[in-house]
Amino acid sequence: MTERPPLPDGFVAVVKQDCPTCQLVEPVLVQLVDAAELVAVVTQDDPSFPDLATASSAPERIFDDDLAISYLWDIETVPTLLRIEDGEEVERIVGWDRQQWQDLTGLPDLGPDLPDWRPGCGSLSVDPMRADELAGRFSASGLRSRRVEFAELEDDFEAMWDRGWSDGLPLVPPTEARVARMLAGTTRAPDEVVAVVPPDLVECTVEKVAVNAVMAGCLPEHLPVVLSALEAACTREFNMHGLLATTFFSGPILIVNGPIRQRIGMNSGVNALGQGNRANATIGRALQLVVRNVGGGLPGGVDRATLGSPGKLGFCFAEDEEGSPFTPLSVDRGLDPGVDAVTLFAGHGPTSIIDQKSREPESLVRSFAAVLRTNAHPKLPLKIDAVLVISPEHGRIFREAGWDREQLMARLGELLLLDSDELVQGAGGIAEGIPEAFAGMQLPKFREGGLLVCHAGGGAGLFSAVLGGWVNGEEGSDPVTVPIGT
Repeated sequence: MTERPPLPDGFVAVVKQDCPTCQLVEPVLVQLVDAAELVAVVTQDDPSFPDLATASSAPERIFDDDLAISYLWDIETVPTLLRIEDGEEVERIVGWDRQQWQDLTGLPDLGPDLPDWRPGCGSLSVDPMRADELAGRFSASGLRSRRVEFAELEDDFEAMWDRGWSDGLPLVPPTEARVARMLAGTTRAPDEVVAVVPPDLVECTVEKVAVNAVMAGCLPEHLPVVLSALEAACTREFNMHGLLATTFFSGPILIVNGPIRQRIGMNSGVNALGQGNRANATIGRALQLVVRNVGGGLPGGVDRATLGSPGKLGFCFAEDEEGSPFTPLSVDRGLDPGVDAVTLFAGHGPTSIIDQKSREPESLVRSFAAVLRTNAHPKLPLKIDAVLVISPEHGRIFREAGWDREQLMARLGELLLLDSDELVQGAGGIAEGIPEAFAGMQLPKFREGGLLVCHAGGGAGLFSAVLGGWVNGEEGSDPVTVPIGT
Protein backbone atom coordinates (compact mmCIF):
# COMPACT_ATOMS: atom_id res chain seq x y z
CA MET A 1 0.00 0.00 0.00
CA THR A 2 1.34 3.45 -0.96
CA GLU A 3 1.99 5.78 1.95
CA ARG A 4 -0.83 8.29 2.44
CA PRO A 5 -0.19 11.88 1.29
CA PRO A 6 0.00 14.13 4.38
CA LEU A 7 -2.82 16.49 5.32
CA PRO A 8 -2.40 19.58 7.51
CA ASP A 9 -3.63 19.61 11.10
CA GLY A 10 -7.09 21.08 11.54
CA PHE A 11 -10.30 20.69 9.57
CA VAL A 12 -9.97 19.47 5.99
CA ALA A 13 -12.93 19.26 3.61
CA VAL A 14 -12.97 16.83 0.67
CA VAL A 15 -15.40 17.82 -2.09
CA LYS A 16 -16.12 17.62 -5.80
CA GLN A 17 -17.86 20.17 -7.98
CA ASP A 18 -20.12 17.53 -9.54
CA CYS A 19 -21.98 16.97 -6.27
CA PRO A 20 -25.15 18.89 -5.31
CA THR A 21 -24.44 18.48 -1.60
CA CYS A 22 -20.91 19.85 -2.00
CA GLN A 23 -22.36 22.86 -3.82
CA LEU A 24 -24.92 23.19 -1.03
CA VAL A 25 -22.24 23.46 1.68
CA GLU A 26 -20.13 26.10 -0.10
CA PRO A 27 -21.39 28.84 2.26
CA VAL A 28 -20.64 26.60 5.24
CA LEU A 29 -17.06 26.21 4.04
CA VAL A 30 -16.80 30.01 3.83
CA GLN A 31 -18.04 30.22 7.45
CA LEU A 32 -15.40 27.72 8.55
CA VAL A 33 -12.65 29.67 6.78
CA ASP A 34 -13.83 32.93 8.40
CA ALA A 35 -13.74 31.23 11.79
CA ALA A 36 -10.17 30.08 11.11
CA GLU A 37 -11.31 26.48 11.39
CA LEU A 38 -10.91 25.17 7.83
CA VAL A 39 -7.24 24.78 6.94
CA ALA A 40 -7.51 22.94 3.61
CA VAL A 41 -9.94 21.99 0.87
CA VAL A 42 -9.31 18.90 -1.22
CA THR A 43 -11.23 18.99 -4.49
CA GLN A 44 -11.47 16.01 -6.81
CA ASP A 45 -12.66 17.37 -10.13
CA ASP A 46 -12.34 21.18 -10.36
CA PRO A 47 -9.40 23.09 -8.88
CA SER A 48 -11.49 26.29 -8.68
CA PHE A 49 -14.23 24.66 -6.60
CA PRO A 50 -15.48 25.64 -4.06
CA ASP A 51 -15.76 29.38 -4.57
CA LEU A 52 -14.26 30.91 -1.42
CA ALA A 53 -13.83 34.43 -2.83
CA THR A 54 -15.96 35.98 -0.08
CA ALA A 55 -13.99 34.30 2.70
CA SER A 56 -11.74 36.43 4.91
CA SER A 57 -8.71 34.25 4.18
CA ALA A 58 -7.67 31.51 1.79
CA PRO A 59 -7.20 27.94 3.03
CA GLU A 60 -4.78 25.59 1.34
CA ARG A 61 -6.28 24.26 -1.89
CA ILE A 62 -5.32 20.75 -2.93
CA PHE A 63 -6.37 19.50 -6.35
CA ASP A 64 -6.63 15.74 -5.96
CA ASP A 65 -6.46 15.13 -9.67
CA ASP A 66 -4.84 11.69 -9.28
CA LEU A 67 -7.22 10.84 -6.41
CA ALA A 68 -4.29 9.72 -4.26
CA ILE A 69 -5.60 11.59 -1.21
CA SER A 70 -9.17 10.40 -1.67
CA TYR A 71 -8.18 6.77 -2.24
CA LEU A 72 -5.54 6.47 0.46
CA TRP A 73 -7.58 8.36 3.08
CA ASP A 74 -10.56 6.08 2.32
CA ILE A 75 -12.92 8.83 1.19
CA GLU A 76 -16.07 7.07 0.00
CA THR A 77 -18.52 10.00 0.07
CA VAL A 78 -18.25 13.75 -0.51
CA PRO A 79 -18.45 16.10 1.18
CA THR A 80 -16.33 14.60 3.96
CA LEU A 81 -15.08 16.81 6.80
CA LEU A 82 -11.95 15.47 8.49
CA ARG A 83 -10.31 16.64 11.71
CA ILE A 84 -6.58 15.99 11.58
CA GLU A 85 -4.25 15.99 14.59
CA ASP A 86 -0.52 15.26 14.32
CA GLY A 87 -1.07 14.09 10.77
CA GLU A 88 -3.69 11.51 11.73
CA GLU A 89 -7.46 11.51 11.32
CA VAL A 90 -9.31 11.72 14.64
CA GLU A 91 -12.87 12.37 13.41
CA ARG A 92 -14.85 12.61 10.21
CA ILE A 93 -18.37 13.56 9.07
CA VAL A 94 -19.83 12.28 5.80
CA GLY A 95 -22.43 14.28 3.88
CA TRP A 96 -24.21 17.31 5.36
CA ASP A 97 -25.73 17.08 8.81
CA ARG A 98 -25.99 20.49 10.50
CA GLN A 99 -25.96 19.12 14.04
CA GLN A 100 -22.94 16.91 13.42
CA TRP A 101 -21.00 19.70 11.71
CA GLN A 102 -21.82 22.07 14.56
CA ASP A 103 -20.81 19.52 17.20
CA LEU A 104 -17.54 18.71 15.46
CA THR A 105 -16.49 22.31 14.80
CA GLY A 106 -17.96 23.91 17.91
CA LEU A 107 -19.64 26.57 15.73
CA PRO A 108 -23.34 26.90 16.61
CA ASP A 109 -24.67 28.71 13.53
CA LEU A 110 -23.47 26.78 10.49
CA GLY A 111 -25.56 26.91 7.32
CA PRO A 112 -28.63 28.61 8.83
CA ASP A 113 -30.39 28.71 5.47
CA LEU A 114 -29.55 25.11 4.54
CA PRO A 115 -31.73 22.05 5.14
CA ASP A 116 -30.88 20.10 8.27
CA TRP A 117 -29.54 17.12 6.35
CA ARG A 118 -28.55 16.04 2.87
CA PRO A 119 -26.74 12.83 1.83
CA GLY A 120 -23.45 13.17 0.01
CA CYS A 121 -22.36 11.78 -3.34
CA GLY A 122 -19.99 8.96 -4.15
CA SER A 123 -16.33 9.92 -4.12
CA LEU A 124 -14.54 9.64 -7.45
CA SER A 125 -12.14 7.28 -5.70
CA VAL A 126 -14.88 4.64 -5.44
CA ASP A 127 -16.17 5.14 -8.98
CA PRO A 128 -16.35 1.62 -10.49
CA MET A 129 -14.86 2.99 -13.70
CA ARG A 130 -11.74 4.01 -11.78
CA ALA A 131 -11.51 1.24 -9.16
CA ASP A 132 -9.13 -1.10 -10.97
CA GLU A 133 -6.83 1.68 -12.09
CA LEU A 134 -6.62 3.15 -8.58
CA ALA A 135 -6.06 -0.23 -6.98
CA GLY A 136 -3.30 -0.89 -9.48
CA ARG A 137 -1.61 2.41 -8.70
CA PHE A 138 -1.96 2.50 -4.94
CA SER A 139 -2.93 -0.77 -3.28
CA ALA A 140 -0.84 -2.92 -5.60
CA SER A 141 2.26 -0.75 -5.33
CA GLY A 142 3.25 -2.71 -2.24
CA LEU A 143 3.05 -6.12 -3.93
CA ARG A 144 6.24 -8.11 -3.59
CA SER A 145 5.65 -10.59 -6.37
CA ARG A 146 7.94 -10.23 -9.36
CA ARG A 147 6.21 -8.76 -12.39
CA VAL A 148 6.78 -10.81 -15.53
CA GLU A 149 6.90 -8.57 -18.57
CA PHE A 150 5.47 -9.96 -21.78
CA ALA A 151 6.67 -8.87 -25.19
CA GLU A 152 4.49 -6.35 -27.00
CA LEU A 153 3.19 -8.89 -29.50
CA GLU A 154 2.70 -11.73 -27.02
CA ASP A 155 -0.84 -12.81 -26.25
CA ASP A 156 -1.29 -12.79 -22.46
CA PHE A 157 -3.18 -16.07 -22.39
CA GLU A 158 -0.74 -17.90 -24.64
CA ALA A 159 2.21 -16.39 -22.76
CA MET A 160 0.95 -17.77 -19.44
CA TRP A 161 0.53 -21.17 -21.04
CA ASP A 162 4.01 -21.03 -22.60
CA ARG A 163 5.55 -20.24 -19.19
CA GLY A 164 3.99 -23.31 -17.62
CA TRP A 165 1.61 -21.59 -15.21
CA SER A 166 -1.56 -23.25 -16.51
CA ASP A 167 -3.30 -26.46 -15.53
CA GLY A 168 -4.32 -26.84 -19.16
CA LEU A 169 -7.18 -24.35 -19.09
CA PRO A 170 -6.99 -20.61 -19.80
CA LEU A 171 -5.92 -18.39 -16.90
CA VAL A 172 -7.02 -14.91 -15.86
CA PRO A 173 -3.99 -12.57 -16.15
CA PRO A 174 -2.99 -11.62 -12.56
CA THR A 175 -2.54 -7.87 -13.03
CA GLU A 176 -1.60 -5.68 -10.06
CA ALA A 177 -5.14 -4.33 -9.91
CA ARG A 178 -6.71 -7.78 -9.90
CA VAL A 179 -4.35 -9.06 -7.23
CA ALA A 180 -4.99 -5.98 -5.09
CA ARG A 181 -8.72 -6.49 -5.45
CA MET A 182 -8.32 -10.17 -4.53
CA LEU A 183 -6.36 -9.24 -1.41
CA ALA A 184 -9.30 -7.11 -0.28
CA GLY A 185 -11.12 -10.39 0.31
CA THR A 186 -9.08 -11.17 3.43
CA THR A 187 -7.95 -9.32 6.55
CA ARG A 188 -4.64 -11.19 6.51
CA ALA A 189 -1.47 -9.28 5.60
CA PRO A 190 -0.20 -9.89 2.05
CA ASP A 191 3.24 -10.90 3.32
CA GLU A 192 1.94 -13.38 5.92
CA VAL A 193 3.21 -16.88 5.24
CA VAL A 194 0.24 -19.22 4.88
CA ALA A 195 2.06 -22.52 4.48
CA VAL A 196 5.19 -24.22 3.25
CA VAL A 197 4.03 -25.78 -0.01
CA PRO A 198 5.31 -29.14 -1.26
CA PRO A 199 6.96 -30.63 -3.11
CA ASP A 200 9.61 -27.91 -3.25
CA LEU A 201 8.77 -26.74 0.32
CA VAL A 202 8.40 -23.09 -0.66
CA GLU A 203 7.01 -20.53 1.77
CA CYS A 204 3.77 -19.22 0.30
CA THR A 205 2.38 -15.84 1.31
CA VAL A 206 -1.18 -14.58 1.20
CA GLU A 207 -0.15 -12.50 -1.81
CA LYS A 208 1.06 -15.56 -3.73
CA VAL A 209 -2.21 -17.32 -2.98
CA ALA A 210 -4.07 -14.24 -4.24
CA VAL A 211 -2.09 -14.29 -7.50
CA ASN A 212 -3.09 -17.89 -8.15
CA ALA A 213 -6.67 -17.27 -7.04
CA VAL A 214 -6.90 -14.55 -9.68
CA MET A 215 -5.55 -16.91 -12.32
CA ALA A 216 -8.07 -19.56 -11.25
CA GLY A 217 -10.96 -17.12 -11.70
CA CYS A 218 -11.86 -16.66 -8.02
CA LEU A 219 -13.68 -13.67 -6.58
CA PRO A 220 -12.20 -11.87 -3.54
CA GLU A 221 -14.79 -13.42 -1.23
CA HIS A 222 -13.48 -16.87 -2.20
CA LEU A 223 -9.96 -16.13 -0.97
CA PRO A 224 -10.47 -17.07 2.72
CA VAL A 225 -11.61 -20.55 1.67
CA VAL A 226 -8.54 -20.97 -0.56
CA LEU A 227 -6.23 -19.82 2.24
CA SER A 228 -7.70 -22.23 4.77
CA ALA A 229 -7.69 -25.06 2.24
CA LEU A 230 -3.99 -24.47 1.57
CA GLU A 231 -3.25 -24.56 5.29
CA ALA A 232 -5.07 -27.89 5.54
CA ALA A 233 -3.39 -29.31 2.44
CA CYS A 234 0.08 -28.53 3.75
CA THR A 235 -0.35 -30.33 7.07
CA ARG A 236 1.55 -33.51 7.77
CA GLU A 237 -1.78 -35.32 8.21
CA PHE A 238 -3.03 -34.50 4.73
CA ASN A 239 0.38 -35.16 3.13
CA MET A 240 0.08 -33.15 -0.06
CA HIS A 241 3.56 -34.22 -1.13
CA GLY A 242 2.62 -37.89 -0.99
CA LEU A 243 -0.66 -37.23 -2.75
CA LEU A 244 1.24 -35.59 -5.59
CA ALA A 245 3.80 -38.35 -5.85
CA THR A 246 1.40 -41.30 -5.84
CA THR A 247 0.54 -43.03 -9.07
CA PHE A 248 -3.07 -43.26 -7.84
CA PHE A 249 -6.00 -41.21 -9.15
CA SER A 250 -6.52 -38.89 -6.20
CA GLY A 251 -6.28 -35.18 -5.57
CA PRO A 252 -7.66 -32.82 -2.91
CA ILE A 253 -11.46 -32.75 -2.57
CA LEU A 254 -12.78 -29.70 -0.69
CA ILE A 255 -16.08 -29.89 1.20
CA VAL A 256 -17.29 -26.57 2.64
CA ASN A 257 -19.58 -26.11 5.64
CA GLY A 258 -21.01 -23.13 7.47
CA PRO A 259 -22.74 -19.85 6.54
CA ILE A 260 -19.96 -18.93 4.12
CA ARG A 261 -21.54 -21.34 1.63
CA GLN A 262 -24.44 -18.94 1.07
CA ARG A 263 -22.35 -15.79 1.38
CA ILE A 264 -20.13 -16.72 -1.54
CA GLY A 265 -22.81 -18.50 -3.57
CA MET A 266 -21.53 -22.06 -3.47
CA ASN A 267 -23.55 -24.89 -4.93
CA SER A 268 -24.72 -27.75 -2.71
CA GLY A 269 -27.72 -28.66 -4.86
CA VAL A 270 -28.28 -29.61 -8.49
CA ASN A 271 -25.01 -30.74 -10.09
CA ALA A 272 -23.09 -29.97 -6.87
CA LEU A 273 -20.18 -32.20 -7.91
CA GLY A 274 -20.15 -30.86 -11.46
CA GLN A 275 -19.59 -27.70 -13.44
CA GLY A 276 -21.42 -24.38 -13.61
CA ASN A 277 -20.80 -22.73 -10.24
CA ARG A 278 -17.99 -20.21 -10.07
CA ALA A 279 -17.08 -20.69 -6.41
CA ASN A 280 -17.11 -24.49 -6.61
CA ALA A 281 -15.08 -24.51 -9.82
CA THR A 282 -12.45 -21.91 -8.95
CA ILE A 283 -11.70 -22.48 -5.26
CA GLY A 284 -10.46 -26.03 -5.80
CA ARG A 285 -8.62 -24.92 -8.92
CA ALA A 286 -6.88 -22.12 -7.01
CA LEU A 287 -5.52 -24.59 -4.46
CA GLN A 288 -4.18 -26.80 -7.24
CA LEU A 289 -2.56 -23.83 -8.99
CA VAL A 290 -0.78 -22.82 -5.79
CA VAL A 291 0.60 -26.34 -5.44
CA ARG A 292 1.65 -26.23 -9.09
CA ASN A 293 3.07 -22.73 -9.39
CA VAL A 294 4.45 -22.16 -5.90
CA GLY A 295 5.19 -25.68 -4.72
CA GLY A 296 6.35 -27.06 -8.06
CA GLY A 297 3.86 -29.94 -8.20
CA LEU A 298 3.82 -30.46 -11.96
CA PRO A 299 2.25 -33.42 -13.79
CA GLY A 300 5.00 -35.57 -15.19
CA GLY A 301 7.36 -34.21 -12.56
CA VAL A 302 6.53 -35.04 -8.97
CA ASP A 303 2.90 -35.68 -9.97
CA ARG A 304 3.14 -39.24 -11.29
CA ALA A 305 -0.53 -40.29 -11.49
CA THR A 306 -1.01 -43.28 -13.77
CA LEU A 307 -4.41 -42.07 -14.93
CA GLY A 308 -5.34 -39.12 -12.70
CA SER A 309 -8.90 -37.83 -12.76
CA PRO A 310 -10.75 -34.70 -13.94
CA GLY A 311 -11.08 -33.73 -10.28
CA LYS A 312 -7.37 -32.92 -10.17
CA LEU A 313 -8.18 -29.67 -11.94
CA GLY A 314 -10.10 -28.76 -8.79
CA PHE A 315 -12.83 -30.57 -6.85
CA CYS A 316 -14.87 -28.45 -4.43
CA PHE A 317 -18.49 -28.41 -3.30
CA ALA A 318 -20.64 -27.33 -0.37
CA GLU A 319 -22.71 -29.52 1.91
CA ASP A 320 -26.48 -29.01 1.91
CA GLU A 321 -26.77 -28.59 5.67
CA GLU A 322 -30.27 -27.15 5.65
CA GLY A 323 -31.78 -30.11 3.82
CA SER A 324 -29.73 -32.78 5.56
CA PRO A 325 -31.18 -35.34 7.97
CA PHE A 326 -27.75 -35.48 9.61
CA THR A 327 -25.43 -33.16 11.48
CA PRO A 328 -22.99 -31.35 9.15
CA LEU A 329 -19.74 -33.05 8.26
CA SER A 330 -17.71 -30.34 10.00
CA VAL A 331 -19.64 -30.88 13.24
CA ASP A 332 -19.11 -34.63 12.99
CA ARG A 333 -15.41 -33.86 12.69
CA GLY A 334 -15.31 -31.80 15.87
CA LEU A 335 -16.19 -28.20 15.02
CA ASP A 336 -19.09 -26.25 16.50
CA PRO A 337 -22.30 -25.79 14.51
CA GLY A 338 -22.34 -22.60 12.44
CA VAL A 339 -18.54 -22.44 12.07
CA ASP A 340 -17.29 -21.87 8.53
CA ALA A 341 -15.07 -24.83 7.70
CA VAL A 342 -13.42 -26.73 4.89
CA THR A 343 -12.63 -30.44 4.91
CA LEU A 344 -9.89 -31.75 2.66
CA PHE A 345 -10.12 -35.35 1.54
CA ALA A 346 -7.64 -37.11 -0.75
CA GLY A 347 -10.06 -38.57 -3.24
CA HIS A 348 -11.14 -38.93 -6.83
CA GLY A 349 -14.25 -39.01 -8.97
CA PRO A 350 -17.67 -40.27 -7.88
CA THR A 351 -18.88 -43.85 -8.08
CA SER A 352 -22.63 -43.93 -8.50
CA ILE A 353 -25.12 -45.58 -6.16
CA ILE A 354 -28.39 -46.23 -7.97
CA ASP A 355 -31.27 -47.31 -5.76
CA GLN A 356 -34.66 -46.26 -7.06
CA LYS A 357 -36.65 -48.97 -5.29
CA SER A 358 -35.78 -48.71 -1.60
CA ARG A 359 -38.30 -46.85 0.52
CA GLU A 360 -37.07 -48.07 3.91
CA PRO A 361 -33.71 -47.13 5.44
CA GLU A 362 -32.65 -50.74 6.03
CA SER A 363 -32.93 -51.55 2.34
CA LEU A 364 -31.20 -48.33 1.30
CA VAL A 365 -28.33 -48.68 3.76
CA ARG A 366 -27.72 -52.18 2.41
CA SER A 367 -27.42 -50.68 -1.09
CA PHE A 368 -24.93 -48.15 0.23
CA ALA A 369 -22.90 -50.89 1.92
CA ALA A 370 -22.86 -53.04 -1.22
CA VAL A 371 -21.29 -50.21 -3.25
CA LEU A 372 -18.99 -49.09 -0.44
CA ARG A 373 -17.59 -52.60 -0.21
CA THR A 374 -16.14 -52.14 -3.71
CA ASN A 375 -14.27 -48.96 -2.73
CA ALA A 376 -10.82 -49.25 -4.39
CA HIS A 377 -11.31 -53.05 -4.53
CA PRO A 378 -13.79 -55.43 -2.87
CA LYS A 379 -10.88 -57.33 -1.26
CA LEU A 380 -9.07 -54.34 0.28
CA PRO A 381 -10.26 -53.37 3.78
CA LEU A 382 -9.14 -50.66 6.21
CA LYS A 383 -6.57 -48.80 4.10
CA ILE A 384 -8.73 -46.75 1.69
CA ASP A 385 -11.12 -44.10 3.04
CA ALA A 386 -14.23 -42.80 1.27
CA VAL A 387 -16.82 -40.03 1.31
CA LEU A 388 -20.46 -41.05 1.01
CA VAL A 389 -22.47 -38.22 -0.57
CA ILE A 390 -26.16 -38.78 0.15
CA SER A 391 -28.62 -37.03 -2.14
CA PRO A 392 -31.82 -35.33 -0.91
CA GLU A 393 -34.18 -38.05 -2.16
CA HIS A 394 -32.15 -40.75 -0.42
CA GLY A 395 -31.71 -38.50 2.61
CA ARG A 396 -35.48 -38.08 2.87
CA ILE A 397 -35.85 -41.83 3.46
CA PHE A 398 -33.61 -41.63 6.51
CA ARG A 399 -35.25 -38.45 7.77
CA GLU A 400 -38.77 -39.84 7.58
CA ALA A 401 -37.66 -42.95 9.45
CA GLY A 402 -35.96 -40.88 12.14
CA TRP A 403 -32.43 -42.12 11.43
CA ASP A 404 -29.63 -39.78 12.52
CA ARG A 405 -25.95 -39.89 11.57
CA GLU A 406 -25.05 -42.16 14.49
CA GLN A 407 -27.65 -44.76 13.55
CA LEU A 408 -26.61 -44.68 9.89
CA MET A 409 -22.91 -45.06 10.72
CA ALA A 410 -23.57 -47.86 13.20
CA ARG A 411 -25.58 -49.87 10.68
CA LEU A 412 -23.04 -49.28 7.91
CA GLY A 413 -20.35 -50.50 10.28
CA GLU A 414 -22.25 -53.72 10.86
CA LEU A 415 -22.89 -54.29 7.17
CA LEU A 416 -19.29 -53.54 6.24
CA LEU A 417 -17.79 -56.06 8.65
CA LEU A 418 -16.26 -58.48 6.15
CA ASP A 419 -15.26 -62.15 6.25
CA SER A 420 -11.51 -62.10 5.73
CA ASP A 421 -11.56 -65.56 4.12
CA GLU A 422 -13.15 -63.84 1.13
CA LEU A 423 -10.51 -61.11 1.14
CA VAL A 424 -7.24 -63.03 1.23
CA GLN A 425 -5.00 -63.23 -1.77
CA GLY A 426 -6.22 -65.83 -4.23
CA ALA A 427 -9.74 -66.06 -2.83
CA GLY A 428 -12.35 -66.07 -5.60
CA GLY A 429 -9.59 -66.66 -8.12
CA ILE A 430 -8.32 -63.09 -7.63
CA ALA A 431 -4.66 -62.62 -6.76
CA GLU A 432 -5.31 -59.23 -5.19
CA GLY A 433 -6.18 -59.22 -1.50
CA ILE A 434 -4.84 -59.26 2.03
CA PRO A 435 -2.19 -61.67 3.35
CA GLU A 436 -3.22 -65.23 4.25
CA ALA A 437 -2.30 -64.50 7.87
CA PHE A 438 -5.56 -62.55 8.23
CA ALA A 439 -7.73 -65.56 7.34
CA GLY A 440 -10.43 -66.60 9.80
CA MET A 441 -11.19 -63.05 10.96
CA GLN A 442 -13.81 -60.39 10.43
CA LEU A 443 -12.42 -57.05 9.28
CA PRO A 444 -14.14 -53.70 8.82
CA LYS A 445 -14.06 -52.23 5.35
CA PHE A 446 -13.18 -48.83 6.80
CA ARG A 447 -11.02 -47.86 9.74
CA GLU A 448 -12.64 -45.80 12.48
CA GLY A 449 -13.30 -42.34 11.01
CA GLY A 450 -12.42 -43.57 7.53
CA LEU A 451 -15.93 -43.15 6.11
CA LEU A 452 -17.13 -39.56 5.86
CA VAL A 453 -20.79 -38.78 5.17
CA CYS A 454 -22.21 -35.55 3.77
CA HIS A 455 -25.43 -34.41 2.11
CA ALA A 456 -25.61 -32.69 -1.28
CA GLY A 457 -27.33 -32.77 -4.64
CA GLY A 458 -30.50 -31.88 -6.48
CA GLY A 459 -33.97 -32.61 -5.22
CA ALA A 460 -34.79 -35.15 -7.95
CA GLY A 461 -33.01 -38.43 -8.54
CA LEU A 462 -32.62 -41.46 -6.28
CA PHE A 463 -28.85 -41.45 -6.73
CA SER A 464 -26.03 -41.02 -4.23
CA ALA A 465 -22.28 -41.29 -4.70
CA VAL A 466 -19.06 -42.61 -3.21
CA LEU A 467 -15.92 -40.51 -3.53
CA GLY A 468 -13.13 -43.03 -3.23
CA GLY A 469 -9.98 -42.13 -1.35
CA TRP A 470 -6.26 -42.76 -1.38
CA VAL A 471 -4.37 -44.93 1.10
CA ASN A 472 -4.75 -43.56 4.62
CA GLY A 473 -2.57 -43.17 7.71
CA GLU A 474 1.20 -42.83 7.88
CA GLU A 475 1.62 -44.20 4.37
CA GLY A 476 -0.95 -41.86 2.85
CA SER A 477 -3.39 -39.10 3.76
CA ASP A 478 -5.88 -38.40 6.52
CA PRO A 479 -8.85 -36.04 6.06
CA VAL A 480 -8.28 -32.62 7.61
CA THR A 481 -11.00 -30.19 8.69
CA VAL A 482 -10.11 -26.60 9.57
CA PRO A 483 -12.12 -23.44 10.31
CA ILE A 484 -12.17 -20.84 7.56
CA GLY A 485 -10.65 -17.57 8.73
CA THR A 486 -11.11 -14.09 7.37
